[in-house]
Amino acid sequence: MKIIIDAMGGDNAPMAAVQGALEAHRLHRVDIILVGRMADILRALEACGEKTLPTGVEIRDASQVVEIADDPATAFKVKKDSSLTVGLNLLKAGEGDAFVSAGSTGALLAGATLVVKRIRGIRRAAMGPVIPTAGGKAILCDCGANAACTPEYLLQFAYLGSYYAQKVCGVEKPRVALLNIGAEEEKGDELRHGAYALLKEAGDAGRICFVGNIEANDAMLGGADVIVADGFTGNIMLKSLEGTGKFLLKELKKMFLSSTKTKLAAGLVKGDLADMKKLLDPSEIGGTAFLGISKPVIKAHGSSDARAICNAVLRAKEYAESGFIADVERDVALMKVERSVENI
Repeated sequence: MKIIIDAMGGDNAPMAAVQGALEAHRLHRVDIILVGRMADILRALEACGEKTLPTGVEIRDASQVVEIADDPATAFKVKKDSSLTVGLNLLKAGEGDAFVSAGSTGALLAGATLVVKRIRGIRRAAMGPVIPTAGGKAILCDCGANAACTPEYLLQFAYLGSYYAQKVCGVEKPRVALLNIGAEEEKGDELRHGAYALLKEAGDAGRICFVGNIEANDAMLGGADVIVADGFTGNIMLKSLEGTGKFLLKELKKMFLSSTKTKLAAGLVKGDLADMKKLLDPSEIGGTAFLGISKPVIKAHGSSDARAICNAVLRAKEYAESGFIADVERDVALMKVERSVENI
């Protein structure tokens, strides 16, 4: 298994990417291609105590970097020798099994769509992050790649999320729910009404396990394994979850440091607090898959540290080994909608 890493993507590049890659190489037994400015990568390797490249780690030089201020729709084209563009072309050419980047989400999505391409028949690629819930975890699909959607897009997101939950997360029969403002069938706008009809039809046919509409609070309580949303709504839910997690941890810390009594109590529950912090830490997941792209592309958080990059590489390895893409290619005909039906 060989994972291509954008060494220049993210706030902490290239050090975090190099450290994370070396750790993943050691822990997860994967070969690594680091893509980026050769001199910068070599300096980072030396800072990590590696004066020579470890066996199974190689560097591909790329002179340019896609910056956060660059136009995401065209950056990968304008900067053809960027670490992001070169890495995606290596993936397309079959020189690696997956690509990981903490760089610009928009540029990575555009590049993955136009260089690596979508699976034939998939209308739009979607971001499918794994989020913590009271039931353990759930796939939120989409969470920002597609602000404007059609009912067919949401149907395909449901299939993509369901297959990912099965093949990568090990959920035998994922419960699929449509994120809405109420659980009743008639709730929501025209998009939700059209999507509900398509999802119900797929559920009745036994192709997915559709459990109906779900509100955000019930979704967080474990009411579904796959939460289907347009990218606008899904992104708001994801960012609200991240913000709430940070707020709760901050308030807990403030509470436990408020007096001698609470400091003693903190000592007694230190391990439980660490588990809670780990549950809410996006670095533990490492990265989000772009579902619907013809080869595995993983987006790591822009602020990823070495641990997050290491975990993103593990996610990429699991994704590449899962058979998810082959299953979607096999069943993509089930995910298509006649134009007249889509406007239900």
